[in-house]
Amino acid sequence: MQTTARNEEKAERDVKVNRQLLQSAIAHSPVQAGFPRSDLISIRDLSPGNVAAIFDLASLIKARPSDFRGALAGKQVVMFFEKPSLRTRLTFESGMASMGGSTMFVDQTSERLGSREKLSDVAHNVERWVDGLILRTFGHGTIEEMAEHACIPVINALSDLEHPCQALADYFTLYERFDDLHDLCLAYVGDGNNVANSLILTAASLGSRIRVATPPGYEPDAQVVADARVLASQTGAKIELMNEPCEAVIGVDAIYTDAWTSMGHEHEAAERDRIFVSYQVNDELIAGAAPHAVFMHCLPAHRGMEITDSVIDSVRSVVFDQAESRLHVQKAIMLLMLGTQTDRVNGRIPHA
Repeated sequence: MQTTARNEEKAERDVKVNRQLLQSAIAHSPVQAGFPRSDLISIRDLSPGNVAAIFDLASLIKARPSDFRGALAGKQVVMFFEKPSLRTRLTFESGMASMGGSTMFVDQTSERLGSREKLSDVAHNVERWVDGLILRTFGHGTIEEMAEHACIPVINALSDLEHPCQALADYFTLYERFDDLHDLCLAYVGDGNNVANSLILTAASLGSRIRVATPPGYEPDAQVVADARVLASQTGAKIELMNEPCEAVIGVDAIYTDAWTSMGHEHEAAERDRIFVSYQVNDELIAGAAPHAVFMHCLPAHRGMEITDSVIDSVRSVVFDQAESRLHVQKAIMLLMLGTQTDRVNGRIPHA
């Protein structure tokens, strides 16, 4: 009997602690932090406090998933995807279902959003039916326009400019492995694409260090870098852009790469394969990193191209940890953005 009583007391304490942590996380959510809308279009929509809140809540969700089984009960989101997906689709769908909510998937791979009717009309329809929009698109402007017109939260699940959920999951993976992200240095080697853009912004927000090595002409977006440098001046982050991969990886704690040719640029594949050949993450390149360095890739990987089997399959590879982190981080994002919404704006009535 005493054991049972102690277990019940412990359970009550755990619930209280979890509730306090959740309330703290929500207090730092975009809704509470003064943003005019609760959208995640870019990492730039998040303050350093928002990022910290997402990581804290993701840690709690990962450790105690059963505590959140009904957290989004009755909530519904629709997912419009113009690009194929494995990790993004399944982690959003699984995450929503595990918190009691539901998802509807609309395949837009054969017809882009806005081709049949104005994006504003799509937004005004969808906002009457569901609680949130998750978009995976080619043009970043598509997501911005949908967010402009929809009065429900919009989450960027990938655009040609940014991949915020991926970058947050990547740094959450590092957050779980390293004591202090301020002291961590990540080297990104390859194409200055959407993932690189979001990694730079996340590093700036966290006060971390990042080196990005790309071939000339394939650098990250200039405006993203400029915005990241402004934020870095406040957080103490250090952002370095260079062209030499061997220089970038010297002494770093993590080496990250991505596909040389992103979706939508397949016509450039042959030329890119020739230009990027010296940017392959292989045994020779990683020898310059710190002995404890981990190797990262957002997947899918083109083995033998941007990364070799010996690196991606090594014990220091965390690529599948990154994939798992997508689930926990996106659950935290959805909980912060959907769980804090009690009513629609503009006097709209929530669906039954």
